[in-house]
Amino acid sequence: MSVRTTPKAMLGPVLQAYFCSYLIGQRDLSPRTISAYRDMFRLLLRFLQKRYGIQPDALCVDDLDAPRVLAFLADLEKSRGNCARSRNARLAVLRSFFRYAAADPRLLPVAQRVRAIPMKRFDRTIVGHLSPEQMQAVLDAGDGATLVGQRDQLLLLLLYNTGARVSEIAALKVRDVGLESSAAVHIHGKGRKQRSVPLWQETVQLLRPWLRRGGITSDSPLLPNARGDTMSRSGIALRLRLATTRAAAKQPSLQSVRVSPHIIRHSTAMHMLQSGVELAGIAMWLGHESIQTTHQYLDADLESKRQALACLEPPRIRRQRRSAAKPLMRFLKEL
Repeated sequence: MSVRTTPKAMLGPVLQAYFCSYLIGQRDLSPRTISAYRDMFRLLLRFLQKRYGIQPDALCVDDLDAPRVLAFLADLEKSRGNCARSRNARLAVLRSFFRYAAADPRLLPVAQRVRAIPMKRFDRTIVGHLSPEQMQAVLDAGDGATLVGQRDQLLLLLLYNTGARVSEIAALKVRDVGLESSAAVHIHGKGRKQRSVPLWQETVQLLRPWLRRGGITSDSPLLPNARGDTMSRSGIALRLRLATTRAAAKQPSLQSVRVSPHIIRHSTAMHMLQSGVELAGIAMWLGHESIQTTHQYLDADLESKRQALACLEPPRIRRQRRSAAKPLMRFLKEL
């Protein structure tokens, strides 16, 4: 009597249902989140093909077992240089997928083993930021003589004015800017949350002539690249690095600082905090879902800690009189 074996579940149909039916159809996640999940699986499939010789279309869900997932996570850290935080973000996507896949009893054992893989602990570093003098030097490094220079000036000032994430700045359209009675920019934030951020008069002065350029519509990218398309994250980071290099000639302290768009975001928050803005206001400005995220700026604000320490009266320390030195041999014997 032959024993009937249960056919294995192919990865392709399950993965397609996970994206189309669950993530898009049921959870209605934002396009950015869908793209991040998609990119993780593209990395995983390429890794399995290279390491184990399994073609993506031939993969079964069981092929994504815990040892292979652990090998993939280790490869992310070793070959791609991912930090523990990035590694954990990739693992979170896999946990989400196997939570969905576990509805099929055939997949429950492999799902349980993958979901049991722990997140890696990591040291939480103090938030890096620029001083007001360093930030001003970066803003002054722009060259407004060319169209690209004008865009870069506006890019740098908008990053600092709004404290927006680089993806939020890149996604801005012309229609997102309002320069009427109360000038503001409307930001489409993380998790489909939207917020409006008021603009400095200096930002408005750069925006007015920029928006009078010919050939643009309300749907045009506010900060286009050379082809007229939306700037990429790497493109924005490159323009910032070039400005920082020029600024370092006048502000040498910038030579030892790695300036990124997210450092500008941190700098906006820190300068607001040091100017007396409450944490709740900073959280709304940055689009933080929880004010607990904003507490990291309190930890990094060393100047406020110095002021707090100055309010405490230091204790008096009794100084012991130094006794006469012992004979050397006796000293060595008593050690």
